[in-house]
Amino acid sequence: MTVDLGPVPVERLLARRTIGRAIYVGPTLILVLGLARGWDGAWAAALGVGIVVFNFWISGAILSISSRISLQAYHAAALIGFFLRLGLFAGAVYLVATLVEVDRLAFGISAVVAYLTLLVLEAVALSRRERREENWIR
Repeated sequence: MTVDLGPVPVERLLARRTIGRAIYVGPTLILVLGLARGWDGAWAAALGVGIVVFNFWISGAILSISSRISLQAYHAAALIGFFLRLGLFAGAVYLVATLVEVDRLAFGISAVVAYLTLLVLEAVALSRRERREENWIR
């Protein structure tokens, strides 16, 4: 017996696809920074990528939940959620940098590179799907 909850919200789908690409981006960053900075660099890179993936997951969850409520809730969640996630991201980075002994350079590089790389990969994937006039939601 299965329960059909309807179509998956677009926001959650985009977040899943972006997080799915982290399977390729994350280990690459961990390997590169591990080779460049040693075990501490690899550990810090893993933490940086993990925080970025969590940020994308939270974004998809907030937007998909608010889209079911109303358009105004969606817009409020997009604006307030951005600042909330930015604050959570900064807080997580601060906590990791102060409470855990990590290579701060590798941690910062991995977080920034992972975030920008995942955004660019998603933008490229969406633009290619639209050019072929496919239904990119599925």
